Amino acid sequence: MTTATLPAPQRSDIEVITLIGFVHGVSHFFHLLLPPLFPWLMQDFDLSFTGIGMTMTVFFVISGIGQAMAGFLVDRFGAARVLGGGISCFALAGVVLHFATGYPMLIATAALAGLGNSVFHPADFTVLNHRVSQARLGHAFSVHGLSGNLGWAAAPVFMTGIAAAAGWRNAALGASLVAIVALALLFWRRETINEAHDHRAPKGDEAKSPTFAFLGSRAVWLCFLFFLLITAAFGTIQNFASPILQAIYGLSLTTAALALSTYLVGGAAGIILGGFLAQKNAQEHLIAGALGVAALLAVLLASGVLPGWAILPLMGGIGFCTGIAGPSRDLLVRRAATARFGKSAYGRVYGFVYSGLDLGLAMAPLIFGGMMDGRRFGEVLIGIAVLQTLAIFSALRVGKTV
Repeated sequence: MTTATLPAPQRSDIEVITLIGFVHGVSHFFHLLLPPLFPWLMQDFDLSFTGIGMTMTVFFVISGIGQAMAGFLVDRFGAARVLGGGISCFALAGVVLHFATGYPMLIATAALAGLGNSVFHPADFTVLNHRVSQARLGHAFSVHGLSGNLGWAAAPVFMTGIAAAAGWRNAALGASLVAIVALALLFWRRETINEAHDHRAPKGDEAKSPTFAFLGSRAVWLCFLFFLLITAAFGTIQNFASPILQAIYGLSLTTAALALSTYLVGGAAGIILGGFLAQKNAQEHLIAGALGVAALLAVLLASGVLPGWAILPLMGGIGFCTGIAGPSRDLLVRRAATARFGKSAYGRVYGFVYSGLDLGLAMAPLIFGGMMDGRRFGEVLIGIAVLQTLAIFSALRVGKTV
């Protein structure tokens, strides 16, 4: 059956999922606007690792604060407008980077990119929850997570490829072009995700659910804690897996980098399977099982007793189990949002809860950087397992609360 002959609801679901997946991939692409260019930027502006790393701290702090606020804008003005504003910030960030003459303009680039990034989770999930049929929500969240991984994968190749061939300033302009294409596509298909006619709550619902009522929900705070914990674990693996594996198992730099890539590919595969499994109820139990296995594999990796050939499949297994939990995680937040506040609060709840992602990514280097400096590499892996275990308990508590 071709797309043209699909039943209207299914065709509409596919279009919404595809469009939101694409713009989410663009947001993850701009997570890595600056990092692939670090070698060039450090040389041209005489920066240390600490100095250039501060740009990403600025990115995640701005994104985290902005994400909690963006949810209110989504609930008030609709997701399409807010997404357009976020993508515009990305385009502007690339232009500022192109004309950068010093460190302050790099900080400004990071701040603009972080501000743009802040809108995507509250806007994306509001659209998906409003516009996708209940039966396909698990698949929608799966595609959403998978597209983010693809955006991460595309950015280093795109940015370093252009920078090596034509200089980092042209790479910055190339990134702006990516954002402009996404903005044009969003404008062209805006009616697909335009929910201006239903994003406002009826007056009776507003009276029952004041603007900040969600902050009094235990389930919402538990979801926030879950995201902080699981993302701190992910950020630690993303930041430190390569040097840890080099130190514990004597892997070469290339093999250690391949192990991290295997982890990310495993995560993408897990997200795909997780989209099917998440359609069943009791998402918190699926999360507990998947993260429990991931934590056990992290402890096994920390033991240092494995043969070298086992490292890549083990890293893939950790990523796969973590990925399986992704779509169920998003549906769990949906349950927390609708349990007391209804559809009118999707933006606020998703914005606040997902700000825990940025906080977790910002905290990971602070929590484990000292251990890395002290060469306590096994303890870092144990710490990852502890974070995943704590995330399990928070997810189970959410399931009992909503």
